[in-house]
Amino acid sequence: MSDKQEAKAARLGVLGKYSYAWLTLAFFFVSLALHWYFGWRAFVDDAQTHHQAPQLAEYLNEMGRDTFENWQSEFLQLLWQVVGLAYFLYLGSPSSKEGDDRMEAKLDALIRLKAGDKGESIIREIDDRFLRHHGHAKPLNYEQEMRS
Repeated sequence: MSDKQEAKAARLGVLGKYSYAWLTLAFFFVSLALHWYFGWRAFVDDAQTHHQAPQLAEYLNEMGRDTFENWQSEFLQLLWQVVGLAYFLYLGSPSSKEGDDRMEAKLDALIRLKAGDKGESIIREIDDRFLRHHGHAKPLNYEQEMRS
């Protein structure tokens, strides 16, 4: 984030920092309320078609079942596919950075080759700037290869 964006987020506080989450939550509750409202309208029409009075308990059972069925089949599945995978990518799971480690190792080697003794300090500075405190994945026998 740029300094301007950080200052704006600080002014807005929690609302600014998590605006995407708040907007998503608002969409969720509005769509849920509309789903239940139009479900009630359809339930009343169906009851009147069969010359029956609509029963609130029966409606709540039916809509609860339909809502949780949709929740399981759509929202929960999407949540785990998108948010779960993004979370594991953020954590840096081995499968999420297969090509990155090889590329970083090559770039680190080029920096060491070009900068000589200053190479390690340049790499540390870059890692600090981009919050890579956990270090890089190192291939098998990495330390022995570096000594030779």
